[in-house]
Amino acid sequence: MVTVPVSQLKPGERIIENVLTKFNNILFMKGKIVSERDLDILRAFLIPSVQIESKDGEAEPDAQEATSEEQADNVLPFHEHYHKMLHLLRRVFNTAASGGHNPPILDIRSTLEALIKNINQYNVLTFNPRHFQLNDFIYHNSIMVSLTSYLLAKWHGLSSKELMQVALAGLLHDIGNAKVDAAILFKPTKLTAEEAEDMKRHTIIGYNMLKLVPAINEGVKLCALQHHEREDGSGYPLGIHGDKIHVYSKIVAVADMFHAMTNDRFHKKAVSPYLVLEQLQKESFGKMQPAIIQTFISKVTAFHNGMLVRLSDNRLGEIVFSDRTHPTRPWVNVNGKIINLTVERHLYIQEVIHK
Repeated sequence: MVTVPVSQLKPGERIIENVLTKFNNILFMKGKIVSERDLDILRAFLIPSVQIESKDGEAEPDAQEATSEEQADNVLPFHEHYHKMLHLLRRVFNTAASGGHNPPILDIRSTLEALIKNINQYNVLTFNPRHFQLNDFIYHNSIMVSLTSYLLAKWHGLSSKELMQVALAGLLHDIGNAKVDAAILFKPTKLTAEEAEDMKRHTIIGYNMLKLVPAINEGVKLCALQHHEREDGSGYPLGIHGDKIHVYSKIVAVADMFHAMTNDRFHKKAVSPYLVLEQLQKESFGKMQPAIIQTFISKVTAFHNGMLVRLSDNRLGEIVFSDRTHPTRPWVNVNGKIINLTVERHLYIQEVIHK
């Protein structure tokens, strides 16, 4: 074991003791292989030195054990089942695009159930799909919307027997996009008015694809039709409002907006999850159901003390206090200085680095 000043640390070296912040939160776990970005983080948190593997390659036993654990984390059951769901959903969309009917609901449900059994490994605010590619955005979005809708339905108090149906609603809400022209779906620039109208048809197409499928309930089918409807009647395709929108559709609409905006798309770059939560808060006044929005924001920000974040001015910091009246604007410790984002409104959290 060797103690090395951070100024002399090199990429590729292995840390063999946990690195702690001033508030005793773990910045890096033992066993971590240092990258260039990690060096920036260590400097930003004013870490003077770290303990690394000795030059003869003999690591402490705990460090070797940590390395094994880190490798095991790469194949967590959640990631395995997420990958299976991704492949299945790609196949379902491709079959639908070529004229196939009746998606294999039993396969979809069993794969989704296996994924949800490991949902404790999923964090709405910080999750990013591994090996994300823009061509797969629609599948990743559908899976994340499914998982988030499941959690939101649970937080909102829906019965346990409805939770899997809500998850299916989230997974299949965009199935109609399978039959939208790929030139529109993957267009790298803003859609024309005519193209936007064509895109909106995915709601009706999706409902027609699901309406005769016996293994899903009416809420799942209506969600494909209604997930772009809004409380004030300003949505599409029918412009309905209020109680005429199924509760599954209201839940999935929140999850869909969050994930669509926080992930890269062909025509738009990802937006800070905290800015998206603030946008959702604004949408709760008229367009989306306020109770669902408030539940969502409250729950996804409830456990973020200790998170390492990058502010909009590129400074790195650590969330140290959450004002529950302003959940998207916590206090952040930056090099020993507390930044109260409720007061310093020109700043916001750009990126969550890790929990």
